[in-house]
Amino acid sequence: MKNAHVHLVFTLFRGRGIRRSRRCGLTLLEVLLVIAILGAIAAMVVPQLLGRQQEAMIKVTKSSIKGMEDAAKLYAVDHDGEYPRGNGDAVYPIMLDPKDARGNPIKPYLDEIPKDAWGTPLFYEYPPSNKTPPGGKPAIWSAGPNRQNENGQGDDVANWSSRDG
Repeated sequence: MKNAHVHLVFTLFRGRGIRRSRRCGLTLLEVLLVIAILGAIAAMVVPQLLGRQQEAMIKVTKSSIKGMEDAAKLYAVDHDGEYPRGNGDAVYPIMLDPKDARGNPIKPYLDEIPKDAWGTPLFYEYPPSNKTPPGGKPAIWSAGPNRQNENGQGDDVANWSSRDG
């Protein structure tokens, strides 16, 4: 009788053990633990990545400003050393569709109106007023991350400032 009872208990537990060892999927506790670990990792990594993205966007904007400077220099080479005069509204059309001294079309100095990394057109001014780009260059600046033109101040990125990304 004792053996029959042990045999019955053994059979019941053996059946449960086989089913349990072959289960598929995760328990709710295991899923919550994985989510908690991923959340902790994200909380540490995301702020670092956002800061790096801002630095990268400032560097891209500086590159766009340098490209506009180079285009203005090429214009000056073709026009007796004179940079295009005025602000962006006046200058961009003559840089996109330039003419030689006889009025004949020549190769454009720009393919499109230059923009900063935030999609805002760059500001251009020559001769510069209240701005001091080195070497008598035109003042070229971006409205910066806040997209508000502060005339090269605040968070603006300019060709006369030493703001590092």
